[in-house]
Amino acid sequence: MSITKIKVLSLKGESIEELKTIPEVFTVGYRPDLIKRAFLAALTASRQAQGRDPMAGKRTTALSWGVGYGIARVPRVKGSGYPEASAGAFAPMTVGGYKVKAPKTEKIIRERINKKERRIAIASAIAATSEPKLVESRGHILPKNIELPIVVEDNIENIEKTSELINVLKALGLYDDVIRAKDKVKIRAGKGKRRGRRYKEAKSLLIVVNKSEKIIKAARNLPGVDVVNVRRLSILDLAPGGKAGRLTIWSKSAINMLMNFKLQYAYAGLEVA
Repeated sequence: MSITKIKVLSLKGESIEELKTIPEVFTVGYRPDLIKRAFLAALTASRQAQGRDPMAGKRTTALSWGVGYGIARVPRVKGSGYPEASAGAFAPMTVGGYKVKAPKTEKIIRERINKKERRIAIASAIAATSEPKLVESRGHILPKNIELPIVVEDNIENIEKTSELINVLKALGLYDDVIRAKDKVKIRAGKGKRRGRRYKEAKSLLIVVNKSEKIIKAARNLPGVDVVNVRRLSILDLAPGGKAGRLTIWSKSAINMLMNFKLQYAYAGLEVA
């Protein structure tokens, strides 16, 4: 989709200005293959290698007696006259024995991606936020007559109360998507519910601003809503699950930052030239 102009909306949802200069990043083609790779690279970068002690279960004097004793040839603890003597040890099927093919810290668990590919992936994910078909394919609820990308005046960055932000989202016609995310909040099955990740929550709006100190307080209690500074925009924010097209609100100053943005300077997120 070719964008010819961008409308700047007020907090009441009214058009107050038109930006005729379109950021270069919105002209990048859709690359789902690179977006998926970049997402996996960013996601696995936070994983920590874990493994077992290589000597676990092997710190014992146990040796097999060999044949001719009428007993199984299981490694047995040396000695006599104490409880552990002659008890099976070391072997995987014995109590306290080593584990077969235990996890190792040497296992490669991190996906790698080239710098240039990551830059293209981030730019492509930004451009995907302006494509209605991609946004709707993620399950977001779009108002009928809304134009993408959604750009709002900078006053949105000064909102500190959740009630004020809700009123703005209602005026823009985007609050239905927050309700959609709220209705999908579910309790996780399994042990994870008692390990700090009790609830599973759908992703809703992404609000990209130039100054996030105030609005982040207003949005943190809305289910599925994330606020991010345009300088720290990540593929994890733009394409949750590796699927691009997240419903995104841009502040005018954030769009202006994209105006000065050159694709070759996108390293880990967005950096202004």
